[in-house]
Amino acid sequence: MDLLEYQGKALFAEAGLPVLRSQLITDAAEAEPAARELGFPVAVKAQVKTGGRGKAGGIRVCADAAEAAAAAADILGMSIRGHRVEAALVEEGAEIEREMYLAISSSRRHRGPLLIFCREGGVDIEAVARRDPSALVRTPIDPLLGLCDYQVRDVVAAAGIDPTATTPAGKPARQELGAVVRKLWRFYHQRDATLAEINPLVLTRQSEVVCLDSKVTIDDNALYRQTDLGGDAAEDEREGKARRAGLAFVPLDGDIGVLGNGAGLVMSTIDQIADAGGSAADFCDIGGGARAEVVAAALDVILSAGTARALLVSIFGGITRCDEVARGLIEVFGTADVSVPVVVRLDGNAAEAGREVLAEAALDGLTVAPSAEEAVRLVVAAAKASADAAAGGQAAGGEAL
Repeated sequence: MDLLEYQGKALFAEAGLPVLRSQLITDAAEAEPAARELGFPVAVKAQVKTGGRGKAGGIRVCADAAEAAAAAADILGMSIRGHRVEAALVEEGAEIEREMYLAISSSRRHRGPLLIFCREGGVDIEAVARRDPSALVRTPIDPLLGLCDYQVRDVVAAAGIDPTATTPAGKPARQELGAVVRKLWRFYHQRDATLAEINPLVLTRQSEVVCLDSKVTIDDNALYRQTDLGGDAAEDEREGKARRAGLAFVPLDGDIGVLGNGAGLVMSTIDQIADAGGSAADFCDIGGGARAEVVAAALDVILSAGTARALLVSIFGGITRCDEVARGLIEVFGTADVSVPVVVRLDGNAAEAGREVLAEAALDGLTVAPSAEEAVRLVVAAAKASADAAAGGQAAGGEAL
């Protein structure tokens, strides 16, 4: 479960991690009084579960009340990578001396937590590693031993902070950085996180270490232990809907929705789409034995965002019966406005029966492909044609103006 920035920072504050004062707003009229209370300058930051907020204009630094009100009016209601901005965070400013990167994530390669630090923040960590390997620390954390003192010292050494730098309270800045690393580990462990990222982690001109952003993901399987998170209240609406339907749902940034049965099939389908020049959007894994109502729920989840230009349904029937999948498709077409082209590939258990069901229904906008390869080719072409048509419509509208 991904948290919004303000939710992650609230948990950071509870864990003793240093964050700036802020106020959440949902209406542009709330920006000016919030900014005046916090003091100028302030930052107005879109609250969405996606990256690229700054490049999209979703983060604005404001020097006065008029700028804060205008920024809030622009940001609230805008769309960033298909995510509508319903709330914004008004946060007090900071005099930044340096930006750094700090994260603890669950690493499949290391089969456990991985501590990552970079003395440069807000950048591609891999690019920094190639350019300046000494700037980066990547060290696995033993789940039984926990974070060790030498690992904290490695981070502090890599940061290269002046040993004489002290905070206004008289504490050494290097010691403050070490404390943040330890507190982030405790937060990650106690909150059942799979990711706890601070980018940027800043050193201010007053030598204070501050978490300027938060990116937190909580393990869905541990939510029964994290009762104060409010369950669905912290989830994306579609994530909550998918979880309640027993579906595995993963949001992506492409424009081709994918529905399949089994993680291996879905992942290989996404790879095939990429090889064919396409890009996968949100996908649902319906698992084995899915009935028509589950298929209908999965399609509803994928299509509800409105970011998919085409949809690929790729099913290899084992426990799952292809004719049940076909009935689910018919149910969706009968109850919802499916405005994107749909390509279907059915193989395995009751595949022929499923194809017959779809042939009899003769659904407008749905194509049944004879193979997985042909299905991928058709859906990539359909998404490209839809994108070209949209671009042509915008150009025509611009000429008319």
